[in-house]
Amino acid sequence: MALGTPPSTYDLRFDAGRICLDLLATTHPLERLDTLPPLCAWITGSGLVPPGTPLSHADPSWPIAFRELRGSVGRLVHAWLSGDVRPHDLALARVNDIARAAPPAPRAVRDEDGTLVRRLDGPPQCAALLAAVARDAVELLTDPAARAGLRQCAGDNCPIVYVDTSRGRRRRWCSSEVCGNRERVARHRKRAALTRA
Repeated sequence: MALGTPPSTYDLRFDAGRICLDLLATTHPLERLDTLPPLCAWITGSGLVPPGTPLSHADPSWPIAFRELRGSVGRLVHAWLSGDVRPHDLALARVNDIARAAPPAPRAVRDEDGTLVRRLDGPPQCAALLAAVARDAVELLTDPAARAGLRQCAGDNCPIVYVDTSRGRRRRWCSSEVCGNRERVARHRKRAALTRA
């Protein structure tokens, strides 16, 4: 598959409410970032780079670096959700270290029709893209209001974590269309089986 393959080809999800949580979702239901094409699709789909940004300079070390950051962010997020007060110093140090790099520099440029569009000031480097995700994790984990909205999906066997911004903070699923629909179908089948019995 080409580096320009659309994100939907890899069943990528971008509904967790934060880029760092969307990165965590790339492990479910199976590993999505095992090769460079799906990672490049994720980078574009997440909004880290404007649509059409060439990523032809990316190399096989990029998926490894993103998976490593994902592991560190995941340890910190899941520790918060479980109420684990043990220090996760290595994961925290790694996220903080990655966040130090400058993220990709955006520029406003005129498109062919004269409107302003966002472009990057040069090809985005792996460290800069990782920094943007790590900074998002730092902001999430240090913002009491955002942190209070962290939820793990209530769907069966769904590990996806999202930020609940719904009114009353009553959202139960990572996606009403995915896990919510599965639960509604399961309830319907159970009612139908009881009716038949």
